[in-house]
Amino acid sequence: MSGKDCDEALEELYGYLDGELTPERRSLIRSHIDDCGPCLDAFDFEVELRQVLSRKCRDTVPEDLRRRIAAALRL
Repeated sequence: MSGKDCDEALEELYGYLDGELTPERRSLIRSHIDDCGPCLDAFDFEVELRQVLSRKCRDTVPEDLRRRIAAALRL
């Protein structure tokens, strides 16, 4: 694998994790990640980070703030 392949895989990692890539592109990125230790490490780190953030970042937002944000977005 060349450095260019790694750069491309890492550049598209968030799109991969978010399910935003075409099936063909997902397959190419997955193949690269499976065969490249450093990219696999980056992938594993991002997956774990997302899991931690999902578990830990569950603060409740006051209803008044929700309404103000919704109103501001409608403008």
